[in-house]
Amino acid sequence: MYWKFFRIHFLTLTFSAGILVSGLLIIFPNLGNPQNRAFSFPEAVALPQWQLKSSRAIDPPIQKYQQLLSQRSYQYTKNDLTLDIEMRYLQNLYHADVNALMKKYTPIKPSTIVRYQEGVGYYGVGVDKQQAYLSACINPQGGSTFTHPQYRQNRYLKDISFARLLPVLQGQEALIDKRCLWSHLSIPLGNSSPESNYEILEKAWVSWYQWWQPQFPKP
Repeated sequence: MYWKFFRIHFLTLTFSAGILVSGLLIIFPNLGNPQNRAFSFPEAVALPQWQLKSSRAIDPPIQKYQQLLSQRSYQYTKNDLTLDIEMRYLQNLYHADVNALMKKYTPIKPSTIVRYQEGVGYYGVGVDKQQAYLSACINPQGGSTFTHPQYRQNRYLKDISFARLLPVLQGQEALIDKRCLWSHLSIPLGNSSPESNYEILEKAWVSWYQWWQPQFPKP
């Protein structure tokens, strides 16, 4: 009985929030649409049990992909293993599906398995060209996501709150924050099974996420 009562009220609240957002965007199409500030990835990010070997900024193809604001690649080593991490800062993501992002921005042909980890969120793992990879979108608020429905649900549940009403009305923050720190981790497949490589990537990913989520760029 209590679950049914809670479920009805939760659905009512979600529906009401959706109607409110839709109405505000129709009446005020530029509501809470601040200019995105420039963001530069740090040259070095500590990753437990890994040693930073190199990092380099990559100039984004602004004219071709206006969603991509900045990007940087990091390379780490541990014993004889090399871990490559590509970070991309994206805005105005109307379709925040990581498989689609990989097809758009990389030569990777995704063959992804979507997984979930408590305290982190959703991410995808797969293999391409003898590289095992893990890819996910770090959200402004809420856990990481891989599919667009996951990202959309995060936005409506986390972005719409009374605490954000004033900065939204002042144009300091977007009503729906369509930004993402897209993280793509990869290691050589070698002679190991994909699953054993996924375990290495997942362990690195948890530490990487825990460092980056609180560091998400301010709007």
